[in-house]
Amino acid sequence: MGTLQNQQLFHRHDDDHHHIQTQQQTSHDQHQLDAGALFVLQSKGTWVHCGYHLTTSIVAPALLSLPYAFALLGWFAGIMSLIAGAFVTFYSYNLLSLVLEHDAQLGRRHLRFRDMAHDILGPKWGKYVVGPIQFAVCYGAVVGAILLGGESLKTIYLLLNSSGTLKLYNFVIIFGGFMLLLAQLPSFHSLRHINLISLFLCLAYSASATAGSIYIGRTSKGPKKDYSLEGNTEDRLFGIFNAIAIVATTFGNGIIPETQATLAPPVKGKMFKGLCICYTVVSVTFFSVAISGYWAFGNQAQGQILSNFIVDGRPLLPEWFIIITNAFVFLQIAAVGVVYLQPTNEVLEKTLGDAKSKQFSTRNVIPRVISRSISVAIATTIAAMIPFFGDVNALIGAFGFLPLDFVLPVIFFNVTFKPSKRSFTFWLNLTLALVFGLLCVIGSVAAVRQIILDAKTYKLFANV
Repeated sequence: MGTLQNQQLFHRHDDDHHHIQTQQQTSHDQHQLDAGALFVLQSKGTWVHCGYHLTTSIVAPALLSLPYAFALLGWFAGIMSLIAGAFVTFYSYNLLSLVLEHDAQLGRRHLRFRDMAHDILGPKWGKYVVGPIQFAVCYGAVVGAILLGGESLKTIYLLLNSSGTLKLYNFVIIFGGFMLLLAQLPSFHSLRHINLISLFLCLAYSASATAGSIYIGRTSKGPKKDYSLEGNTEDRLFGIFNAIAIVATTFGNGIIPETQATLAPPVKGKMFKGLCICYTVVSVTFFSVAISGYWAFGNQAQGQILSNFIVDGRPLLPEWFIIITNAFVFLQIAAVGVVYLQPTNEVLEKTLGDAKSKQFSTRNVIPRVISRSISVAIATTIAAMIPFFGDVNALIGAFGFLPLDFVLPVIFFNVTFKPSKRSFTFWLNLTLALVFGLLCVIGSVAAVRQIILDAKTYKLFANV
């Protein structure tokens, strides 16, 4: 009995010692952090909050383009690419999380993707490769979000006023103004309630898109169902690569380390629970929208499935239904845009903020408001000027999301944990890195080809 009590006392002392170490490490980190990490990447959240952030960054209106990807791939390849995308990204994000947890236990908690690359692959990788690619991906996502938000507003406007004269760029500017207000929320953690609402919104518009597709598909309103692949051999081949880039971008995240940074220490096991929340929503939304949209419209599925609900200005569904669905998209894409603005906010805060002053001191608030407002204004101007930004985003997705989310996580894991070269894990990770590295190159070429083909129709501030 005495021995048992001694063991319990020993374990309790050990737990207390570990807790004190964690507190000391946290306190030590607080003193070492720059203004960007201290104010934007506050480590206060729970695994549930993490689930909200992950869901908003992955389950975004880009999923409404999945039926179009199926139109380029066909039934079998489309479903297989969706299943592969889900499994590989869940696996990759979990590997990235394990590496982050491992480094945190060694006293080196990384709050940024570029810090991870700096520590694992070397300084040049973090500064000249991972950092620039991540900012291109995330800022590109912000521009794309503002453009899509403007398009949703324009759709609602034309349904309510079919003879309206306002142009697309007017709505892009309106949406940019809304984003500018949301951008002033001080930290990633402060978005947790917005991202909870975002989770319900993505479920809502996905359900609406699925229900609308099934309704049109079962009536004579929709096009004649044709699931054949269109175009010549070259068009089909590049179409397949474009579709893979679309699927990869849809599953893309690019901010896993920054999301994990919002977790209060100790972080062990929390990210996995957050990923489980996210991928439950992914499985419900991605598959239902992709399958129902392609079933209803076949190879006539457009780049954004809600566009199929209106033909030559004539809605195939009740106007109120399309208006509400676009309102859900409009509201959620604002949350998505603000999430992807966080890496930019963090750099601005690190450069212009003062970690020794309080977060809401005049010294920090004035540079924060001005720099974030300029950042959103630039993104809004790009979205208004280049309404064909979807083509550019396909290139950013192929060149950015594929390496960040499919290639680097498995490399980080192999370098950090050094699994045996005879193990299944080592060869699986190496295979994924090679396959998706190749797809990154091919996808980038396909995206550039699409930009060149569409260049003749490009016009600045076009009312598309």
